[in-house]
Amino acid sequence: MPVEIVDATITSPKLSLVFGPWNKTEFFVNGGYGFHSNDARGTVITIDPKTGSPADPVTPLVRTKGAELGVRTQIIPNVDSSLAFWVLNQDSELLFTGDAGTTEPSRPSHRKGIEWINSYRPLPWLLFDAQFSYSEARFSDSDPAGNRIPGAVPFVAQVGATVQDLGRWSGSLQLRYVSPYPLIEDDSVRSDPSTIANLRIGYKFNKTWSAHFDVLNLFNSEAHDIDYFYCSRLKSDPAGSTCSDGSAGVDDIHFHPSEPRQFRFTITARF
Repeated sequence: MPVEIVDATITSPKLSLVFGPWNKTEFFVNGGYGFHSNDARGTVITIDPKTGSPADPVTPLVRTKGAELGVRTQIIPNVDSSLAFWVLNQDSELLFTGDAGTTEPSRPSHRKGIEWINSYRPLPWLLFDAQFSYSEARFSDSDPAGNRIPGAVPFVAQVGATVQDLGRWSGSLQLRYVSPYPLIEDDSVRSDPSTIANLRIGYKFNKTWSAHFDVLNLFNSEAHDIDYFYCSRLKSDPAGSTCSDGSAGVDDIHFHPSEPRQFRFTITARF
């Protein structure tokens, strides 16, 4: 059987400008072209393996265009802070298909957002950090199904405190929040939010030996790492039930649960 070879090339020019520093503050502008690659199997496909129907191959490389405008400052003593506004256009979104366990190209999209990153060191051995990110992701074409991008998270926040080289001791406490996000295009089904905390305590015996004790998912949150919405069929489903696409089964949320609280003890040797 002959092997079909598909190749593709793409150029991605970019430009970055930094202005400053003035009074411990600098401004930056970034912009240019980029790309993401599609599943290589889709570039040579001719038959849908699930339905047996003819299928069109996909483009190997998909053009993206983006820009960023921001500021970084240390004007406040012991504080590093940066604020950035960004925009990203993609000729095609790459979506995960939960039922097939693969990705597939979808419609063009427009994303924009803001990121705020901060760190504060009140003492040489103590650091506080906080990162916040908000984004709006929409399909940029018109479709009756809706314009929300499934799986696109609008808001993420992470805050923490870190102890570094306090004698022989070190440690950190980190808290991460992920907001609800759409699971289908019309935003009628959304994920649950998740909040996870992790704790680490470390001790350095000497220049060679050290140990760390970690508590992952400190508060034993019953959150989900990821949610999907698609058609599936279980033995407990009512007989004759059909999904929105007409296939047998039930449209439902499927998820990967977060790991329950875990304890880890690590010993490290450096030579």
